[in-house]
Amino acid sequence: MSKQNYCEIIKPMMGDKRYTHCLNVAKEAVSLAKQYGADPDKAYTSGVLHDITKELNPDKQLQIIHDGGIILDDIQKKAPKLWHGISGSVYVKSHLGITDEDIINAIRYHTTGRSGMSLLEKIIFIADFTSAERDYNGVETMRQKSKLSLEEAMIFGFQFTFSDLSSRELAIHPDELNCYNEIVLNKQKG
Repeated sequence: MSKQNYCEIIKPMMGDKRYTHCLNVAKEAVSLAKQYGADPDKAYTSGVLHDITKELNPDKQLQIIHDGGIILDDIQKKAPKLWHGISGSVYVKSHLGITDEDIINAIRYHTTGRSGMSLLEKIIFIADFTSAERDYNGVETMRQKSKLSLEEAMIFGFQFTFSDLSSRELAIHPDELNCYNEIVLNKQKG
């Protein structure tokens, strides 16, 4: 499918603000892909589709996850904000015919990360944090770090996320912790 086809598919599935966010993530993902040597077309596709199911109602998201044969762990069951990455990865495979595992995983893990992330997965994770409309406290630091090192940006992103989740006494998914630990330990080796 073309870029235009993906835009036509996602537009009716979300509000204007989310649609703009998806376009911005795709644009940022292409920029990072060019900088770090990833495939810009795969970066665009992953970026524009990363939130494809985010505005579906929770029951629909759970049904997509169930239909995809995925069983949520205890933390995921209690964290609806994580469902759209999982349901989105199933949706693009089952409804859009996307078979590229790298794209599917980039969508699935764009919120949590995971150990052993591919370059594309890291790019989508960062692009979601740094897209043009983002304006949270620290976004400029995150953008600067993303231009120097994906891993440094990810560490900063995880620090932000962990602080937010722990301040609200919410669980931190093991995928997030494993990703963070892997990056930090690899940094210490270097």
